[in-house]
Amino acid sequence: MYDVVIIGAGVSGAASARELSRYQLKVCVVEKEEDVCCGTSKANSAVVHAGFDADSGSLMAKLNVEGNEMMEALSRELDFPFQRIGSLVVCLSEEERPELCALYEKGIRNGVKGLRILEREELVRMEPNISDGAVAALYAPTGGIVCPFGMNIAYAENAAQNGVEFRFDTEVLDIRREGGHWLLRTGKGDLEAAYVVNAAGVYADKFHNMVSAKKLHITPRRGDYCLLDRSVEGFVNHTVFQLPGRLGKGVLVTPTVHGNTLVGPTAIDIEDKEGTNTTQAGIEELIGKAGRIVKGAPINQVITSFAGLRAHEDGHEFCIGELEDAKGFIDCAGIESPGLSSAPAIGKMVAGIVRAGCHAKESPHFVGARKGIVDPKALSREERAALIRENPAYGNIICRCEMVTEGEILDAIRRPLGAKSLDGVKRRTRAGMGRCQSGFCSPKVIEILAREWGVDPLEITKSGGASRIIVGRNKDEI
Repeated sequence: MYDVVIIGAGVSGAASARELSRYQLKVCVVEKEEDVCCGTSKANSAVVHAGFDADSGSLMAKLNVEGNEMMEALSRELDFPFQRIGSLVVCLSEEERPELCALYEKGIRNGVKGLRILEREELVRMEPNISDGAVAALYAPTGGIVCPFGMNIAYAENAAQNGVEFRFDTEVLDIRREGGHWLLRTGKGDLEAAYVVNAAGVYADKFHNMVSAKKLHITPRRGDYCLLDRSVEGFVNHTVFQLPGRLGKGVLVTPTVHGNTLVGPTAIDIEDKEGTNTTQAGIEELIGKAGRIVKGAPINQVITSFAGLRAHEDGHEFCIGELEDAKGFIDCAGIESPGLSSAPAIGKMVAGIVRAGCHAKESPHFVGARKGIVDPKALSREERAALIRENPAYGNIICRCEMVTEGEILDAIRRPLGAKSLDGVKRRTRAGMGRCQSGFCSPKVIEILAREWGVDPLEITKSGGASRIIVGRNKDEI
């Protein structure tokens, strides 16, 4: 019997878990995949939005601005990468200027700080590769970029450190009210809880509709992306948007916290809640649209493309709150962009709803700080030499593209909620995220994973389930 069961270990679920771990509550997170950060949270723009785009007065606008303001301190406390680089929304003609001014006014109403409209001369000084057609831009200095994997994992690890239980490869099949509590039937047995937090991403409508007469509908909105090699680092200095349209903020070009350049996303509504395949049409669309806001985009330096799904609620609004006709069931649904930016405020809001309902007391044992994986590249030569003397694994380079060491991979496996798959290692260390996309390092990473978990290398997967990398042996063992 748990006080709270959270469905979903994406950034909203993990943020809620971490905030709930501040209190004397028994909390469990159930996730149908093999790790945290396996859905929308792993495939997005990695942008911390300033908050000028969401409709004024909406919950989305409120939590975006609050989450943005919390991000810097949180990144230091939980030790994940975040940079406040600012963002630009480009106006490509004088005919569009009224829309740009309207966006500025909306941002002011939403409480976004430092907003101003730049004319072309200043814009070109800030972004030399801006389109020749750009006439002005809305500048938001509070915009930023973050590592979405690092943020999600940091939240989850800190929650686990504070006593939250995580159950992976555990799919919720049914939910019903029974004897004054909630009964969740899963593929690995039943769970009971006083409160359920529905943070299931594109599946949140499925669970909501199991318990409420007031139905919710979420459309998976696919976004295709291209990731460029770090050799083009500095192509843009800010997150560069085009004016938003009916389906969202449109295609952007942005640096990442790791020195790559990201282009995307498209916005294509689909029915398949697992439809994360990229398409030629989608990639061609985003390349064409990126060319409208920047010139000479080095698309020939693409090292990978991918797609993610946003959980688009019909009213384009965050649905967060306890259901009137299902007491103890708390929706955290419709969390599309700016969901990543809003996650700190979302977690705080969800925890506040639970605490108000059960009058939970603060835990005297809560530890808010979490230390991430040591990155030898960030150390001085003397510090790195000392680290290698203490642990020679930090001198053994496994991923040559990203210069990731065996020591980092071992830490990723051994820490709370440790990596069990190639993707789990990749999200925690970047081993496999470089130019060769794990072409060289994957055999060694598989070997390390198998050794650490005490299993046959044939059992190691790319991302859990049936995604095995090695399907057999081609020679007898001696």
